[in-house]
Amino acid sequence: MKYVPTLPRTPFLRIMLIIASLFVVNFLHAQEEGDTELEIKQWLKAGPHLQYMPAFHQDSYKLKDLVKFSDADVSSWQPAAGDPLAWDAKSTHIWETLESSGGEGISLAAGDGAMPEIVYLATYLTAERWLKADLEVSSRHLLSVFLDGKPVAAKESSESDADEDAKEAKHTLKLETGKHLLLIKALRDPENSQPWTVTAKLKIEDPFTDALKLDNSPSQVMNIHHLLDGPKLSGVSISADGSLAAVSYRRSLPPSDNSESWMEIRDLASGKLVQTFRGKTALSSADWAPKERKFAYTNTSDKKSTLWVVDLDAGSATPILEDVENFGGFYWSPDGSFIVYTVSETPDKDDRGVLRLESPRDRLPGYRTQSYLYRVNIAQGTRQRLTAGALGTYFGSFSPDGKQLVFSQTVDDFENRPYTKTTLYILNLSDLTAEKLLEGPWLGSADWSPDGKSLLITGSPRLFGDIGVNVPDGMIPNDYDTQAYLYDLSTKKASAITHDFNPTIDQARWGKTADAVHFLATDGEYIRLFKYSVKSKEFNRIETEVEVISGVDIARNAPQAVYYGASANTPPKAYHLDLSKGKSALLSDPGEETFSAVKFGEVKRWTFQNKRDVTIEGRVYYPPNFDPAKTYPAIVYYYGGTSVVERNFGGRYPMNLFAAQGYVMYVLQPSGAPGFSQEFSAYHVNDWGDTVGEEIITGTKEFLKAHPFVDAKRVGCIGASYGGFMTMSLITKTDIYSAAISHAGISVLASYWGEGNWGYLYSSAATANSFPWNRKDIYVDNSPLYNADKVNTPILLLHGDSDTNVPRGESDQFYVALKLLGKEVEYVRVEGQDHHIINYNKRIIWQKTIFAWFDRLLKDQPEWWDELYPAR
Repeated sequence: MKYVPTLPRTPFLRIMLIIASLFVVNFLHAQEEGDTELEIKQWLKAGPHLQYMPAFHQDSYKLKDLVKFSDADVSSWQPAAGDPLAWDAKSTHIWETLESSGGEGISLAAGDGAMPEIVYLATYLTAERWLKADLEVSSRHLLSVFLDGKPVAAKESSESDADEDAKEAKHTLKLETGKHLLLIKALRDPENSQPWTVTAKLKIEDPFTDALKLDNSPSQVMNIHHLLDGPKLSGVSISADGSLAAVSYRRSLPPSDNSESWMEIRDLASGKLVQTFRGKTALSSADWAPKERKFAYTNTSDKKSTLWVVDLDAGSATPILEDVENFGGFYWSPDGSFIVYTVSETPDKDDRGVLRLESPRDRLPGYRTQSYLYRVNIAQGTRQRLTAGALGTYFGSFSPDGKQLVFSQTVDDFENRPYTKTTLYILNLSDLTAEKLLEGPWLGSADWSPDGKSLLITGSPRLFGDIGVNVPDGMIPNDYDTQAYLYDLSTKKASAITHDFNPTIDQARWGKTADAVHFLATDGEYIRLFKYSVKSKEFNRIETEVEVISGVDIARNAPQAVYYGASANTPPKAYHLDLSKGKSALLSDPGEETFSAVKFGEVKRWTFQNKRDVTIEGRVYYPPNFDPAKTYPAIVYYYGGTSVVERNFGGRYPMNLFAAQGYVMYVLQPSGAPGFSQEFSAYHVNDWGDTVGEEIITGTKEFLKAHPFVDAKRVGCIGASYGGFMTMSLITKTDIYSAAISHAGISVLASYWGEGNWGYLYSSAATANSFPWNRKDIYVDNSPLYNADKVNTPILLLHGDSDTNVPRGESDQFYVALKLLGKEVEYVRVEGQDHHIINYNKRIIWQKTIFAWFDRLLKDQPEWWDELYPAR
């Protein structure tokens, strides 16, 4: 059965039906105000529908089995008055408003009485806070009760004696903030002549009596399941001729922690679906051939991979490599005649159970696994190993004629930051001789120009000495502020093409000609697409339909592209971009149905001037149904490290979700983040909380002055990783926050520097030339642990117990210190999770923990927290 979300009637009529139902329901609720028991008097009804008993049911199958049988997937239903419910090819019911009278419940019209009948009843419960309510549903016939698509209670008996009381289905509802669908599947017993009625009552006790509203409109605010459930975009790619696009998706499979991925091929001229690869034929992505309508992909079974080439015009799929162990990535040659692929090799473990570290990097997962390059000729199927040796080799790009390729190797370099150096080589594919091209720190990507004369290289501002550096004297550039260079292969000299370009480079790729380069770049809070002309040395932004581009692919042989991304208030979508016209067309909107009834609050830009008179960007998320006459609690979010908090949708800290919980969210971009200018990002270096902390505190105070509807006594702060460090640091410096949360925060800079798997490497930029032995002012004075006695703000510490980036000891020691100091602190570890909480069910409990902590301290509502973490 499929739920059809829209009805072919005028939008005006549908809106009037919803408004009418809201008016009646709200009026009835107002009449009950102050009562502890509330009868649900108005419902949406679909049916009745005849429900035949299965053949030979007389042997064992009863009506109670029929009412328990799942005849529809109700988990995604969002019924509204006037909407159709397509039951089968012959039957479509219309959701209509049904109202009870006289306290006798809802009367359901029965058919001829010969067969069982089913009616679905629906209503919406809006909880303005976490609350409990006792539900009682009574009927003389059978029924099942669902809350948000999950069965919660059932009545499996039928009372045909008029003197016998109708029995009830009972359940204590524990409602989180937001809207919930209460659904009843009512089943009429054809042998029971008693009236077919359903009565539902809610018993609500203090302190929850005024926090529950009823209505029949699906319009709602965002919840965690909107964010996590349903299909999500995971990638896009375009064929060489620009005619076809591959769109990749994934979705969680609740209640399990599993997920599925699949891919669709779409015709860009018509927008029509060409083919879907799902289920047993599921693909997660396509790597298009440089010519023809072909793509390659791999599938893996029993740790062995097969490389396939699919020819869409011929309708064929051919295995090019079969059962390759430790297969990595692959890359098409420019003419499509061969593919270079990678295979990894891992040395045997020491069977004595000991490990002698070869390098600090030996702590990193997979450090001893080395990757090597191979070639397979597609027509002949012959293979050739291209690289070997003690060091792994990593593919860069092909020369335009396919006769050479660029690859890199990385080794330790303990005398110079970042304590590694990367060497770039050119490999001649005819005789496999390798020519050393250049070496240096902070080297990123290398892409060969279409005319074969130069390389487009990305890396830090210091990659080629000072030519890429654009900071005032005395400042050290932020090496994470990625720049782009043109490297002339004949003169072996580089030019810094982004020296005066403020955005930081995320991706760089040549266009069809040697004059055009396309950049995906972080531009302040945005991720945008730019085109650079080598001749005119000008950057031009390419207009797109999203504020943050998550991925883009440009056709090799046509001015066409595909991209996907989101905006602050818009879920991710995919688009087809005609580069010659600068026009985008919607390609896929997988969240359309999920978010069709979701209402978002406004997102407004808000800035302030720091003490250097520099504008600090920020934005404010308003709760849906915002009323400026009310006062609201607020939460301040920041990162403060080497990246901005983009104007994206969702993510680990979904601002829309916090706003839906009734909080005003203030997000600011303090000094140190790339994307604004090299000078701006350089304030991150050797700072560790001084500049950023002052700006967050100043920004919060200015924000409160400018927004009188925010209660200054109910303001929280939250950050993760470097932002978690900032949370710990902030509450040692100020008492303006009433609650704080640090996820995976750093409490001792020296222990993180040495113990975190990436600590000393990250610190090579964040604390350039500074170490625990020569800068105690940073490593001691700026470490929150050594200032723990100054903390007065209640703080929740969150940490994945398997975090290798910021080891959980950073939260452990801060927790111990605050406990011994008698401070208010809670500590929640998430089992089996690393730096990010990615497990589906653990992500949900982690998110609820955050909301419950803030509700407890910023709303004076401890019940949700007590439910999650009852006292022992």
